[in-house]
Formats: sequence, structure tokens, C-alpha cells
Amino acid sequence: MSELLLVLLAGVGAGVLNAAGGGGTFVALPALVAVGLPPVTANAASTIALVPSSVVGAWVCRREIPQVGTVSATALSTTSALGGALGAGLLLALPSTTFDAAVPWLLAFATLVLAFGRRASATLARQANRQHALGPKALLLSQFLLSVYGGYFGGAVGILMLALWGLTLGLDPATANPMRIVQVAAAYLSASALLLLASDALATPLFLTTMLTGALAGGYLGAHLALRLPARALRTIVLTTAVTMTVLYFLRALDG
Repeated sequence: MSELLLVLLAGVGAGVLNAAGGGGTFVALPALVAVGLPPVTANAASTIALVPSSVVGAWVCRREIPQVGTVSATALSTTSALGGALGAGLLLALPSTTFDAAVPWLLAFATLVLAFGRRASATLARQANRQHALGPKALLLSQFLLSVYGGYFGGAVGILMLALWGLTLGLDPATANPMRIVQVAAAYLSASALLLLASDALATPLFLTTMLTGALAGGYLGAHLALRLPARALRTIVLTTAVTMTVLYFLRALDG
């Protein structure tokens, strides 16, 4: 019961963080590892458990999706879905030791993106020269590569997308946020479909459904919390969680 409570609370926390600005992976993944799941299985289970709230968010903002360059939302979403599926395939195909060794560094990279990504994206959006924007093919390739990362690990992938669009198209992060939600949902949805079929995440259905339930509740709470707390306070909560989990994983790697 104590393990189920931990997973439930982690799901709530992850849902709150994702709804408030991202970073749910930093809570969901360590919690599942803490109750005994191997890191690859824990990553697959956390992706599956968190995807419903992403899909709901995409549905809510579907009428506010901006144009990203000259690429249609359908083409961009298809690219994200393909990249997410490939990333999940790499997670399953590569040796588990590869993912185990990469996790602390992936967390550290995602933490840096969380810390500086929004500010960098906003700066790039103000300074970008639209005459040097990426063409449709280059934009889709870049989106595909980011989505592969999203399907493999996913931490802060939405911030990376905002940075890409700000750098290459001068798209303001606030304007692009609805598209970010849709593209992250597309990548996670296809990744989850493959992980459900090919990973052993379903071998622990109780943990999976408990985290999914918590994440849905947390997503609902986080959406309301995001309306009440100052943006700086939300970012501080997410970043503090990310830094803490990154440090703990590096300490765990050193002990191992």
C-alpha cells in the first residue's frame, strides 16, 4: 500500500507539473524506479500514464493552434507521431544498460532546457530573421529529431520545440504554446501505442493504472493551479524538482 501511495502521489505531482509548465517526467520516472521497476520499464510506464492528460490538453487548445512556418498542423503532427514512435522503438531496441547510463545525463540536459529554454526561446523569437527561416523540409526534419528524443525520453521536449520555432521562425513562445501541447501529445501518443504493445509496462498494471489515475487528477488540479500561481512560482517549483531529481540520479549512478 505504501508503494501504491507513492506512485499515486507521484502521478498527481507529475500531472500538476505537466499542466503547469512541464517536468512531470522528473517525478514519475524516479517514483516508478523507487518501487522496483527497471528504468526502461519505468520510462515506458510513465510515458503511457502521462499521455492522457497531454491528449486532453491538445483537445482543449485545438482551436488556438497557430501556423508554424508554411507547414500545416497536420504535417507537423504526423512528423511528431512518427518521431515519437521511432524514439520508443529505440528505447525498446537498445540495451537497457544504455538507457540506465544515459538517464542522469538526459535529466541534466532536460534540466538545463527547463532552466534556460523559455528565456532563450523568447530572445530568439525577438531576434530571429524571418528571411533565414527554415524551409518546410528542414523544419519537418528538425521536428522529427526532437520527437525521436521525446519518444525515447521526453524530458522538456516541449521547451525544445518552442526554442526551435523561435530560432528558425521567430514564433513567440506564448503564441506557439498551443502547438507545443499538440505536438508533444502526438509524439507521446504514438510512443505509448508502441510501448503498450511491445514493452513490459503492462506487467505491472496496478502501478500503471495508479499513476495514470493520479496524473489525470493532477492534470486537473494543475490547470487550476496554473491560473492562480504566478508564472515565476510555477517555474521555480518545476525547476527545483528537476534539479533535485537530477542530483539524486547522479548520486545513484555513482553509488552503482
